[in-house]
Amino acid sequence: MMKRVVITGMGAITPLGNSVSEFATNLFNGVSGAARIQRFDATNFKTQFACELKNFNSETYIERSQLRKMDPVTWYAMAACEQAIQESGILVTGNKNRIGVIWASGNGGLYTLQEQISEFATGNGIPRFNPFFIPKTLIDITSGYISMKYELRGINYTAVSACASSNTAIMDAFNYIRWGKADAIITGGSEAPICESGIGGFNALKALSTRNESPETASRPYDAHRDGFVMGEGAGALVLEELEHAKKRGATIYAEVIGCGMSADAYHLTSVHPEGLGAQLAMQMALDDAHIQFSDIDYINTHGTSTPNGDIAELKAIQAMAGAAVKTVNMSSTKSMTGHLLGAAGAVEAIACVAAIRSNTVPPTINFTEPDPELPQGINITPNTAVQREVNVAMSNTFGFGGHNAISIFKKWSE
Repeated sequence: MMKRVVITGMGAITPLGNSVSEFATNLFNGVSGAARIQRFDATNFKTQFACELKNFNSETYIERSQLRKMDPVTWYAMAACEQAIQESGILVTGNKNRIGVIWASGNGGLYTLQEQISEFATGNGIPRFNPFFIPKTLIDITSGYISMKYELRGINYTAVSACASSNTAIMDAFNYIRWGKADAIITGGSEAPICESGIGGFNALKALSTRNESPETASRPYDAHRDGFVMGEGAGALVLEELEHAKKRGATIYAEVIGCGMSADAYHLTSVHPEGLGAQLAMQMALDDAHIQFSDIDYINTHGTSTPNGDIAELKAIQAMAGAAVKTVNMSSTKSMTGHLLGAAGAVEAIACVAAIRSNTVPPTINFTEPDPELPQGINITPNTAVQREVNVAMSNTFGFGGHNAISIFKKWSE
């Protein structure tokens, strides 16, 4: 018999706040995290804005001597994990041989990669690379840092599936714990893509919004006038723990993880299948794994990036799978507020699902002014204002370049 898995700690470093409580408050209030880019001069870029972190001080979480050895993608992760671990109390009585780390990132140390190659290119060809250049850019290095800081000797690796990465990490942690391979796993994801190469690269793909005159309204999933996603950055961390282990030590239980599903679109490098066939498959797998029906779902945190094709394909997939039951569920894209955190999106959105469950509040899809003509009938995207309703079960959808689909389902905790 497989074990039950619960969430006993969470941490958030996001464009809407640097704690779970601040993040949730701004989420439910419909606050946009978008503004003109401050980190570099974006004047010559097609997109000149993003959802950057605000008032984040890495030295609150990391010793100054260690900071230079880490890319910002690791700074954000260490901060979110510190919050989650301290909240959970898992290190007080837990066996560190049975506590693991499964982390995620889509791009890893992109800032360091850009910095070091730029310095070489402008340095007369003299190879004066930083001795930490390679470790700082490795995508897996963050999970190593987390394990070293807390002496966690259990399962340790990094999941990479583009924008589905941290949802993939969460479901891997869920599976290892319910199989009995670990007592607890620190999981989630981080991303630090707001740099010249990140913005310029996604501009070249024509993926980003160019609504420079109004950044706060640029991320507008399902709206007829959406023109691309808004880049975000940050990290989300969760402590997943075996139920009896959590109960034995008297841990606070925030929600239960009850199912997951993964699939591939097998269709296109960067575009989702127009009818969402892979998404349908992953959602059905998650429902089957959780032993529930679609009608049991109260809230879906959609992938909803604000791209012209992806948004509608996802909703078509949901409608095709759900049928008449689609009218009973509230959906929203919290990316309308946070922007798209790429590989960290799934972790931050898992926290949004838990916040919705605990407060019986569905966060809104902001900036919705004119429905896309292709918006399926009967779909409730919770436009512009949060809604109070009973939220017992929440689904989190994430899809990534390469056709990766990852779905997790969370439930209100009860015996």
